[in-house]
Amino acid sequence: MNEENEWDHKISAGVKEEPTDCIRIDEVAAVLKKMKRHKAPGLSGLVAEMIQTTGDTGTHWMLDFCNGIVKEGFIPEDWKSSVVVLIYKGKGDPMECGSYRRIKLLEHAMKVVERIFEHRIWQQIDTYDMQFGFMKGKGTTDAILL
Repeated sequence: MNEENEWDHKISAGVKEEPTDCIRIDEVAAVLKKMKRHKAPGLSGLVAEMIQTTGDTGTHWMLDFCNGIVKEGFIPEDWKSSVVVLIYKGKGDPMECGSYRRIKLLEHAMKVVERIFEHRIWQQIDTYDMQFGFMKGKGTTDAILL
């Protein structure tokens, strides 16, 4: 498993150069459509369903908000904080820390912005067939079985 392969040093991820554009309404709409419902809100109390149910008004509000972040070049100060909630696993001693799992409640608006940027990053990079780690459907344990 520790052997050097010919391709190890010859391939590097390519990056396509394109100008940074403002976020488009179709990007926001696509992300909002994919967001899961019935998730706990962050500190603001805003959840995806609230934005989704307002239709075009909420989508345009999110578009303006996202473009404001891109234009200003920094995220809102509130997004630097989160709430960590402990949930009992249902087994083990309730007095032990290991009997709980932690969930970090993040702002749903932040998730919209993050997913738009993530989608753009995936469009900008070239991946190769030999890339397995952090790729959907290509776990590193799958690579061993090949």
